[in-house]
Amino acid sequence: MGNRSTADADGLLAGRGPDAVAAAGASAGLAGQGAAALVGGVLLIGAVLAGNSLVCVSVATERALQTPTNSFIVSLAAADLLLALLVLPLFVYSEVQGGAWLLSPRLCDALMAMDVMLCTASIFNLCAISVDRFVAVAVPLRYNRQGGSRRQLLLIGATWLLSAAVAAPVLCGLNDVRGRDPAVCRLEDRDYVVYSSVCSFFLPCPLMLLLYWATFRGLQRWEVARRAKLHGRAPRRPSGPGPPSPTPPAPRLPQDLCVPDCAPPAPGLPRGPCGPDCVPAAPGLPRGPCGPDCTPPAPVLPPDPCASNCAPPDAVRAAALPPQTRRRRRAKITGRERKAMRVLPVVVGAFLLCWTPFFVVHITQALCPACSVPPRLVSAVTWLGYVNSALNPVIYTVFNAEFRNVFRKALRACC
Repeated sequence: MGNRSTADADGLLAGRGPDAVAAAGASAGLAGQGAAALVGGVLLIGAVLAGNSLVCVSVATERALQTPTNSFIVSLAAADLLLALLVLPLFVYSEVQGGAWLLSPRLCDALMAMDVMLCTASIFNLCAISVDRFVAVAVPLRYNRQGGSRRQLLLIGATWLLSAAVAAPVLCGLNDVRGRDPAVCRLEDRDYVVYSSVCSFFLPCPLMLLLYWATFRGLQRWEVARRAKLHGRAPRRPSGPGPPSPTPPAPRLPQDLCVPDCAPPAPGLPRGPCGPDCVPAAPGLPRGPCGPDCTPPAPVLPPDPCASNCAPPDAVRAAALPPQTRRRRRAKITGRERKAMRVLPVVVGAFLLCWTPFFVVHITQALCPACSVPPRLVSAVTWLGYVNSALNPVIYTVFNAEFRNVFRKALRACC
């Protein structure tokens, strides 16, 4: 009897063995994928939270980092932080369940809306940074003088409002369609998928590429002009005996600056040779007709002659600086843009690498319902798009020496 039972058991195993092995293998595979999704999700969320939090804290505490351009970086970091807090945990939960959605459909709609809004805000902030750098290169003087915080705040506010407008239809019930599978969390309306893809990627991406290309060309032209100017005006040392090269003339003030020809003498100062109402002319100022050592007395002026037609005192001081000092100051200003030019290929390359596959697959599913897209491919390109939120702090901070120094101080303080 014992032998018969053993034979029966062997027969059952022989008849049902392949199915049992396949089921066990599938279960083990799902368990392995769920574990990998959990570990990868925790690491990704931690990287996004740590990197972008460090960006926000650095800009808030370091005065040298509180610049107009860094305000866009803080807005970008805020979008990535919200993505890590509101979207990634639920996405990782769904991935751990093998792509199945076990929560309520309303929560799925909220997740989809937040996903669309925050991803769009992240991309729009990248475009805003490209606009800011293009303006800084195209019109640097106007950018430095008139680039107040109001324009940056308006641009950042418009970025978030447009992102909310793109995502609003999902919260208004657009995702409630007939025959909706409650076990799958996705955007159901194909027309909305096309609309959101165009607004979030296929329009901003060419604009960003165009602006970065124009910025790169502008910096190249500036560099060529700067080198030509330096080589053309560089003083040449005489190779043999001969008269020494003439010294450069003293800087002349622009004519529209408010500098009187001659000021009345202050008490205790010596009188000029041409009259009691004149003092010796200062070096570098134009000489008056009354003699080589004095300028004519200034006429009686209103109390504030520089109120409307004259440059501010800062311009007077800047114009009075030697040419070499002015060139050094301009070199410092444009040096920042030269550093940005080195980062541009990294910025554009990382952006395209992370988001292009996602949106191509996304819009292909909407435009071609008959096309079969493997679920693993959809999951892979979605993960790749979210990785961009962890790369943004690396791109916009690690390549910046000022951020790098602040990061080192923060890490030393923590450790």
